[in-house]
Amino acid sequence: MPTDIAFIAIAEAQQLYHWLPAALALAGRNDVHVHVLSPSDAVLDLVRSYDPDGKLRLIRLRRPPLRPDSLFRQPSRLATLLLNYPTFARFPLLVTTEISSAWLRHGPGFASRMIHIKHGAGDREGGYKKRHADFDLTLVGGDKDRRRLIARGLGTANNVRIGGYAKFELKAQRQRFFSDDKPVLLYNPHFDAALSSWVNHGPTVLAALESLEDWNVIIAPHAKLAQRVPPIASSAPHIRVDMGSRHSIDMSYTMSADVYLGDISSQVYEFLLHPRPCLFLNLDHRNPRQECFSHWRLGQVIEDVAQLPAALARTRDLQPDYVAVQEAAMRDSIDLSPVPASERQADIILDFARSAA
Repeated sequence: MPTDIAFIAIAEAQQLYHWLPAALALAGRNDVHVHVLSPSDAVLDLVRSYDPDGKLRLIRLRRPPLRPDSLFRQPSRLATLLLNYPTFARFPLLVTTEISSAWLRHGPGFASRMIHIKHGAGDREGGYKKRHADFDLTLVGGDKDRRRLIARGLGTANNVRIGGYAKFELKAQRQRFFSDDKPVLLYNPHFDAALSSWVNHGPTVLAALESLEDWNVIIAPHAKLAQRVPPIASSAPHIRVDMGSRHSIDMSYTMSADVYLGDISSQVYEFLLHPRPCLFLNLDHRNPRQECFSHWRLGQVIEDVAQLPAALARTRDLQPDYVAVQEAAMRDSIDLSPVPASERQADIILDFARSAA
C-alpha cells in the first residue's frame, strides 16, 4: 500500500523553496504518493516549474474570497485551514514550513501526524514560538536551531532532527543584473518592525545607498516587508529595487552580490554559502551581544549610515579576518553534508511515516 504524504503550501512563495526539494525527493521514491495542497494557482504554477515530470499530485484548495492570487499575497492561513479542514484531515501525514497549520490539531476527529520543516537559519527570537512544540517531528537546518528549540522546551532530542538546508538545491546561479562591472551591494532589510533597519530609517538608508555611485546596489527587502511598506523607489541608475519577484526568493541576489548589507534577516546565511563581506546596520544602537544578533560578529557593524562608504572601502582588506568565523557560523547554522538535504529530509520523513503505518 503506498504511503500518502501531503505538503501544506498555504504560506507565501518564499517558503516553497524550503519544502519543495524534499517533496520532489519523496515523490521519486517507490510506493510514495506526494500531494501538494495550496489555495494558490500562482504557487502551484511555481511548483510545476520545478516538477517537469509531474511527479507531485497538486490539489487546489478552496480559496477564501477578497484577496487576489499572487506569489506574495496569500489569504488568511486560518481561514484557509477552516475552509479546507476535511481535505487536510484525510491525510495521515502532513508536512509544512509554517506553524499556523498546528491549528488543525484542534479540529474534530483530527488524527494526522504533523511534521514541521523549519524554514530559515536566523538568530532572532521570533523564530521560536509556543506553536513550534505542537508538531510530532521538526526538521531543522543545523545544530544551532536544534539546540535552541530543545533549550526552549519546544522540542526534544527525539523529535528534532537535523536535515540540512534543501533550499540550496534550488538556488539560482550567479547573474549579472547591471551592465557595468562595478561591485554589487545587496541590501536585505527584515520585516520585523522592532528590528528592521528599513522601518525606522528607510529614507536615510535609501539616501546613503543612492550616494554610492561607485557601487551597484540591489535593494531586495524580505518578501513580508515588501508587502507591508510603501513601494521603495529610486531613480538612481546604479540601484535596482525588487519588491517581490522570483529573483528575490530563489537566491539570485545572494548568489550574485559581492557584499551583503542587512540587519536581522536569515538570508545572511544564504549569502555565506560562499564567504564574502557582510555589513550590518545597528541604527537603533542595540546591544550586539544579544543572541538574536549573533550573526553581527560575521562582519562590520555600522551605527550611522554616514559610516557606510568607509566601511565598504574596508571590506576587501578586512574580509580575511572574518572568513573563519563565517565558516564556523555556517557549520553551526546549516549542516552541509555531502548527502543532499532533500534526500536526508526525505529519509527522515519516510522513516517517520512508516514507523506508525
